[in-house]
Amino acid sequence: RRWDWKPPVLISPLHEAHKNWVVFPEPIAGRFAVLHGISPGIMIDYHEALDFDAGEHIASHYACSGRDDAWDNRLRGAGPPPIKTPAGWLLLYHAMDRRDPGRYKLGAMLLDLYDPCRILGRLAHPLLEPDERYENEGLKSGVIYACGAVVSGGLLHVYYGGADTVVCAGTVPLDSLLAELLPAARPAPSSRTRR
Repeated sequence: RRWDWKPPVLISPLHEAHKNWVVFPEPIAGRFAVLHGISPGIMIDYHEALDFDAGEHIASHYACSGRDDAWDNRLRGAGPPPIKTPAGWLLLYHAMDRRDPGRYKLGAMLLDLYDPCRILGRLAHPLLEPDERYENEGLKSGVIYACGAVVSGGLLHVYYGGADTVVCAGTVPLDSLLAELLPAARPAPSSRTRR
């Protein structure tokens, strides 16, 4: 329990506010992976070490865009670090819908294990919405965001903040969530040709 702490070093550019950056829990292709954006695409920087020198930073661009025709048309950011599953990296994120302003909802997407910039699947609906009283009465009404997640006994346990006032937890069977995230199997193209 003896820590050799070093002074903190900012890894975002000066005079820029960046939030919701996460480090993957294990190296990818032998390097540390820092996920620093999910909009307009998955943005990841790879580093041999996480010892940043003063003045070294990660260039990130926050767009807040999402899928125009879906509930997550305003992406806010990643939640807890991605969770490695046999199907891919499970990423929880919070987003908003322009048609339902002021309400942060929790979404889930599945990223490729070897190329996590590639999205394999995404829920068509929110995983969790701020519908309970304790998610709407507090400092920020209608706001939920995941802070941590762990898999235990086949369940995904998600720890999230409600209304910037309380800490909550929810569970979902991991296998059923992964099954919903994986793209539907498409039939193989026919080898027959029409004449």
